[in-house]
Amino acid sequence: MGKRRAFSLKSAFTSFGESLKRIVSIASREVGLMVHNPIYICCMVVFPIITIFFFTSLMSEGQPEKLPCGVVDNDNTSTTRALIQRLDAFQSTRVVAHYNNVSEARQAIQRGEIYGFLYIPDHMTADLIAQRQPKVSFYYSNVTLVAGGMVFKDLKTITTLVSASVGSAKLQMLGKTNREIRNFIQPIAIDLHMIGNPWMSYNVYLSSIMIPGVLVLFMLLITVYSIGTELKFGRAREWIQMADYNIFVALTGKLLPQTLIFLSIFLGFEWYIYGYLNFPHPGGLPMILLIAVLTVLSSQGFGAFAFGLMPSLRMSMSVCSLWAVVGFSACGATFPLFAMDGMIQALAEIIPLRHYYMIYQICVFNGYPLIDAWQNVIILVGFACLPILTMRNLKRAMLEYVYIP
Repeated sequence: MGKRRAFSLKSAFTSFGESLKRIVSIASREVGLMVHNPIYICCMVVFPIITIFFFTSLMSEGQPEKLPCGVVDNDNTSTTRALIQRLDAFQSTRVVAHYNNVSEARQAIQRGEIYGFLYIPDHMTADLIAQRQPKVSFYYSNVTLVAGGMVFKDLKTITTLVSASVGSAKLQMLGKTNREIRNFIQPIAIDLHMIGNPWMSYNVYLSSIMIPGVLVLFMLLITVYSIGTELKFGRAREWIQMADYNIFVALTGKLLPQTLIFLSIFLGFEWYIYGYLNFPHPGGLPMILLIAVLTVLSSQGFGAFAFGLMPSLRMSMSVCSLWAVVGFSACGATFPLFAMDGMIQALAEIIPLRHYYMIYQICVFNGYPLIDAWQNVIILVGFACLPILTMRNLKRAMLEYVYIP
C-alpha cells in the first residue's frame, strides 16, 4: 500500500510537471504571436494607457468651471447689476453675454453658446422694494446633464440671495439685530457633509468606473481574438497538440501572458488614481489588489466562455462588445439600478462591470468589509470559472471546425 501510494504521488507530480512545462511552452508561443501582431500591443498596452490618461486629465479640475450663461436685464438698475456681478463671481458660472430679449437668449441656448440665462423683468427692483413679489425667471438646458444642473443651482442660489438681502435690509431698518435677522431669514441652519468625496470631484466618480469599463472591453475582445485567430489562421490543431490535447492546459498557457499584462495595466491604473491622484480609498490596499485580480480573471473567463459557446470570431466578438458597452449603463454608476426596468436589473447581474462597481463602492470607496460584497465576489469568481462549461465544445471546434470568413 505504501509503495502504491508513493508511486501514485510520484506519477501525479510528474504529470503536473509535464503540464506546467506545456503551459510555459504555449505561453512562450503566445508571447511570440503577440510581439509580431501590433493589435495585441495596441489593445493591451497603448490604448489602455491612452484611455487612463485621457479620462483622468479630461476631468482633472474635479468639476466643470466657468460654464457660460447669459442675462436678459430689462430693469438695468444698480440692484440688478449687482445681482449679475454676484452670478459672474460664482466658480462654476460665467456671464458671457447680455441679450435684448428672451428670444435671442433662447436661440443662444439652442446654438450651444450658453447653458442657461437669467431673465430680469421691468421694474423688478421697484416691485421688490414695494413687496409686490416680482418674478425673476431662469432658463437652462439639461441636454448636458451635469452642466445644466450646475447652472440651475447657481441661478437659483443667486435669486435666493437677492431676496434674502432685500429682506435683511428691511429688518435692519426696523432695528433688528444681526442674530435676529439671521434667525428670521434662515430659521433652520443646514450642516451639510458630503461623505467619501467632499470635493464633489466628478473625476473620482466617473474615472473610477469609465476606465475599468474600457479595460474590461479590451480584455473581452483580446481574449476572444486570441482564441479565434487560432482557428482563423489554421493554427488550432498545433495549439491543441502542444497541450497534449488537454484543452485546460492549452487555454491556461494561451491566456497566461495576457493575464499578466492586463493585471499589470490594471494595477498601474489603480496606483495612478489612488497613489498619485489621491482618489479616496478607505478600503485599503488588499481590497484594491483583490478587485484588480477579480476583474481581469472574470473578464477573460467570460471572453473564453463566449467563444466556447459560439465558436465564431465575428459573433463572439460582437457579443463581448455588446456585453461590455451595456455594462456602462447597467452598472448603476450614473443612474441607480433599482430605478431601471426589471429586465435591465436582471440583465445587470450577468455583466462583470456591475459587480466590479459594487465591490468598488462598498469595499474600496466606502471602506466596508468584504463580507458586505460577498455575493459580487462569488459572481466574479463564477465568471472566471465559466470556461469550464464550454471547454469540450471549444476543443471540438479547434480540432474539427473550418473557419468561414
